[in-house]
Amino acid sequence: MEKSYPEISFDNTEFAFEYKTDKQLKKANFLFTMMGKPWIVKLGTRLAPWSVRAGLPVKGIIRNTIFSQFVGGETLEQTAAVAKMLGKYNVQVILDYGVEGKEGEENFDHACEEFIRVINYAATQPNIPFMSVKVTGFARFSLLEKMDTMMHASEGTLMKRYLKAIEDLPREEKEEWQRIRYRVMKVCEAASINKIGVSIDAEETWIQDPVDALTILMMDSFNKERAIVYNTLQHYRHDRLKFLYDSHEAAKERKFILGAKLVRGAYMEKERKRAAEKGYPSPIHADKTATDNDYNAGVKFCIDNIDRVALVVASHNEYSNLYAAQLLQEKGLPLSHPHVHWSQLYGMSDNITFNLAHAGCSVSKYLPFGPIKDVIPYLMRRAQENTSVKGQTGRELALIKKELKRRHP
Repeated sequence: MEKSYPEISFDNTEFAFEYKTDKQLKKANFLFTMMGKPWIVKLGTRLAPWSVRAGLPVKGIIRNTIFSQFVGGETLEQTAAVAKMLGKYNVQVILDYGVEGKEGEENFDHACEEFIRVINYAATQPNIPFMSVKVTGFARFSLLEKMDTMMHASEGTLMKRYLKAIEDLPREEKEEWQRIRYRVMKVCEAASINKIGVSIDAEETWIQDPVDALTILMMDSFNKERAIVYNTLQHYRHDRLKFLYDSHEAAKERKFILGAKLVRGAYMEKERKRAAEKGYPSPIHADKTATDNDYNAGVKFCIDNIDRVALVVASHNEYSNLYAAQLLQEKGLPLSHPHVHWSQLYGMSDNITFNLAHAGCSVSKYLPFGPIKDVIPYLMRRAQENTSVKGQTGRELALIKKELKRRHP
């Protein structure tokens, strides 16, 4: 007998905004209207970080606007309430403790302890299967950059280049690298014990190679029985599809499950600018179509190799999300397959998340939390992204307006 699947439509605003009151919807309407004005975003992204650093009394304004739209709360306890509310609608959560750009061994050790605290908390909750980690939360940026440069200077596989780079580091930096590796391992170990997935974030191309190598080593240690560690692949990079194939080969050879979180990418302007300034070819695809093609090819590859690959479709693109569901249906696999998960950012694309949840897919919101001063870089990226991604703000606004009209004809 043929399996019957629910019809998935991303135009159903009743499901999409079921969790929002009229007041919350109107607030979101106002916020996205503001983000649709590039001059406001430009001004805000300059003023907000400066105002917070200067100690001006702006936290209340930030907290009541952009912060409450995109962030779970300042503490784990506040965020728990948001996670609980999402759980009522069968939406899960990827917790992200927002530490970025804090240097120094003390800060790195503190971040490591915090991540473990988050994992231990997630293990007590019914709908928090993942947490997200940035290696730059544990490691000095300039050391990652140095490692990456050294890796690029030698030949061979990623692992061979990684081991040679470590070998060639001066003694002090060798020890520093061991501490970084130890922190990442401690976090992955805690996750493994608690059966919580760890998604390791992608970074800029000029520090990504050592992050990839570290992540693959962690998968080799912790992904033998089940997927615990996931690498994040930015498909706007023209080399990532091949990297996905190579990672799969390594997983087959070393007998681990490849955890692959597929995203389009977050640093496009920065990447192109740096390539132009330093005179190397841009690592980014020339156009959006090429990125989309690679992304969807990546999704298909993962689902074709579902026994060995655990996939997170982390996307705001309606077609890519639907495509993953269709591929499962074509194979007669359940939409709740343990190796396939969907995810969108909290505060965006509710039409995708909540309609996937209604269809029985395993889907989550990426939910950052942390003190306002720490999550400012994240918030500024969200504001810029909503302005620069063609049609994103317009789509969000159209759906909000449609739902308000449905509720109050």
